[in-house]
Amino acid sequence: MTDNYDALETRKPAEREAYLFSRLPEVLRQAMAAPAYAERLKGVDPAGITSRAALARLPLLRKSDLPALHRAAPPFGGLVTGPAGSFGRLFTSPGPIFEPEPVHADPWRGARALFAAGFRPGDVVLNTFSYHLTPGGFIFDASARALGCAVIPAGPGNTEAQFELIEAYRPIGYSGTPDFLKILLDAAASAGRDVSSIERALVSGAAFPKSLQEEIRSRGVDAYQAFGTADLGLVAFETASHEGMVVNEDLILEIVRPGTGDPVAAGDVGEIVVTSLDPHHPWIRLALGDLTAALPGPSPCGRSNMRIKGWMGRADQTTKVKGMFVRPEQIAEIGKRHPELGRLRLVVTRAGETDAMTLKAECASPGEALRSEVASTLRAVTKLGGIVEWAAPRSLPNDGKVIADERAT
Repeated sequence: MTDNYDALETRKPAEREAYLFSRLPEVLRQAMAAPAYAERLKGVDPAGITSRAALARLPLLRKSDLPALHRAAPPFGGLVTGPAGSFGRLFTSPGPIFEPEPVHADPWRGARALFAAGFRPGDVVLNTFSYHLTPGGFIFDASARALGCAVIPAGPGNTEAQFELIEAYRPIGYSGTPDFLKILLDAAASAGRDVSSIERALVSGAAFPKSLQEEIRSRGVDAYQAFGTADLGLVAFETASHEGMVVNEDLILEIVRPGTGDPVAAGDVGEIVVTSLDPHHPWIRLALGDLTAALPGPSPCGRSNMRIKGWMGRADQTTKVKGMFVRPEQIAEIGKRHPELGRLRLVVTRAGETDAMTLKAECASPGEALRSEVASTLRAVTKLGGIVEWAAPRSLPNDGKVIADERAT
């Protein structure tokens, strides 16, 4: 299927970019009415934030910092202006992080992801994400209903009851984790139950390796992946081309060097940072801690928004060396002090019974004097000694890894 949810998906990229950044100043003004954003963005003139370069100068809001913010100023850390009662549903996720559901239609931005996966108005969807306290079940429930689908709020588990529902309602679609989809199909085959009505799926929340993709496909189900969070809803999704994931509309997605807010070079792996344009609950440069890389050009399906490779690991590579934490932002600081270096990768190993650090550094013009300077900077920044090992430009892996802990566990 190559048709689109709406005309927004096939806009010229420059037109979309202009639209997003024309809206951003007003969203920033509304965000800064909340006390936490007012403090974080003190001195920022929203009228001047009209480009990616200007946005990149704003501080990151790390998702890992949200639990502390929420404890200090419950329930939402001073990041929203409205009271809890101004939202629809109120959730929690581990941390704890408290997530409110906005009251407008399709609050989690999932209808177009379901549409891209082949779901259509009038379809019946079996939703097996959990409905208990966390937002997963309601993200996909609300998205399917916004598209015009009927939803079976099944949640995970209890396969016997699910078989009865499937045989009665004959859902054409499935939403849930890929793992539970396999469990459901396996259990149905063992029990002789008919789940053949399920022809398509939108899966998320767990790894979906090629082997599992092929097995699900062999069972007659056309499955698509989506990447999302409990804070933002669906951020990006697969389309019929199955070539990466297309970023959702009304989001500004950046890919930055782990430990910094600095955008990476085109095609490099980095941390996902998202700014949303929902005035009820805006997110300004929310750093998710997940790694990805941008793919060049528009999707073969015709959608013109930015494409990403999907989830490629975690950006938080903080480790402890000789009892002291070493963080990605410290490695980024070394790079800032030595702009003649390219990618950096701190490798932590064991030498005998002692932790050892090797900073691998790309450099076009290496030398012993520079090696000594970089080693001194490594010690000054991390308070730990280590050796510096040169690497040819663009030779270190493009995997977003800044700290590689290779000690045996």
